[in-house]
Amino acid sequence: MLCAARTIAIRAPGGPGRRGVLVAAALLAGWLLWTPAFAQASDRIAVTSAQLSLVVEGGEPGVNLDADFDFELPYVLEDAVNRGIALYFVVDFELYRERWYWFDRQLAQRTLTYRLTYSALTRQYRLARGSLALPFDSLAEALASLRRVRNWKVLERGTLKPDEDYRAQLRMRLDTGQLPKPFQVNALTNRDWTLASDWRNVSVSADLAR
Repeated sequence: MLCAARTIAIRAPGGPGRRGVLVAAALLAGWLLWTPAFAQASDRIAVTSAQLSLVVEGGEPGVNLDADFDFELPYVLEDAVNRGIALYFVVDFELYRERWYWFDRQLAQRTLTYRLTYSALTRQYRLARGSLALPFDSLAEALASLRRVRNWKVLERGTLKPDEDYRAQLRMRLDTGQLPKPFQVNALTNRDWTLASDWRNVSVSADLAR
């Protein structure tokens, strides 16, 4: 539950400056009560699993990522899709080389974008990943596919070195920046339009450096 900050009139010695400090303190207290609830509102996607694997044969050499997510689409987003609004979901991946003497160095940053749409003409949902688009008869089927990322190439072979330590992380989020302008305004004020996960650490094993 969001707690709104309230300004309380307080009589205190020391003139207007003293009263201004007390009012600022009251507003700050209200903000501290309100902030955690708002911060939790965006954390509505869970990264349930994430694994990197080395592809040597049977595909383009490199390191692929498989991941699973768990979330439900809020009613306002479901209604927007059914009214013809496209929703863009972005999966972010980052790789860092750990350095004890300085900040970790970022070696790779990858994004994977999914576009979820509904066609009233065909009464089908479509989930597009790059040039590949798959039709679904129901929203539940489309979301089930969206929650599973498979064979996403995130690193070229040779990026990882056997004698180095690495840190990788992953998240999924609704890209509100690609919504129509009126809906972008809603996303700033309505928690139902804010859908994202926390960053999840991904294990980087030594075998991936082969």
